[in-house]
Amino acid sequence: MPKRGKKYRELVASYDKTTLFEVPAAMETVVATSKAKFDETIEVHIKLGVDGRHADQQVRGAIVLPHGTGKTKKVLVFAKGPKAAEAEAAGADYVGAEELAQKIQTENWFDFDVVVATPDMMGVVGRLGKILGPKGLMPNPKSGTVTMDVTKALAEIKAGKVEYRLDKTNIIHTPIGKASFGAEKLQDNFNALLEAIVKAKPAAAKGQYLRSVTVASTMGPGVKVNPALIQF
Repeated sequence: MPKRGKKYRELVASYDKTTLFEVPAAMETVVATSKAKFDETIEVHIKLGVDGRHADQQVRGAIVLPHGTGKTKKVLVFAKGPKAAEAEAAGADYVGAEELAQKIQTENWFDFDVVVATPDMMGVVGRLGKILGPKGLMPNPKSGTVTMDVTKALAEIKAGKVEYRLDKTNIIHTPIGKASFGAEKLQDNFNALLEAIVKAKPAAAKGQYLRSVTVASTMGPGVKVNPALIQF
């Protein structure tokens, strides 16, 4: 384990880290323990009672947070012809086809946060699967990033759309905003995200679905939320 600095240890000592907080208190605590000199990102880490190795227990989707994420995302759109023109008009940061795929492959270019593709471009984008997949950048219909409606996709992403998906340990890691948002806006975003994840519960999931829920700032300690009190 890495040795923690004095400031981190002081933050941990400022609250009882064994406590399972109600959501409002958790948001107040995570804001209070965000003491870095920059505006820290607040993330939620959700352990689910599913086994993501089985297709019928996958949990994946996307949602536009009520107050956004506090970060303007750069969007790359794979499209041709009228759809490329539509993407440019809608505010895409980069628009192209084979030439951008080649740039990613040969130049290790990743100056973007989200990739959107029209369905007819998935033959080109599919060849980038081994590069984009591990970085969580592969377009997917479930997250709304494989679509003919590029205008809508771009509007949602720029408004603060976040994707949620299981990692290999069945945990979802998703940002819900910045410390500067304050506890109330963070709670709104948290509730919107958790409601979407609860609604996405697979029929094959058995037992307790929300195993653990923790919120943390970029540099701060984790604050545990009582999953039993999260109801929708």
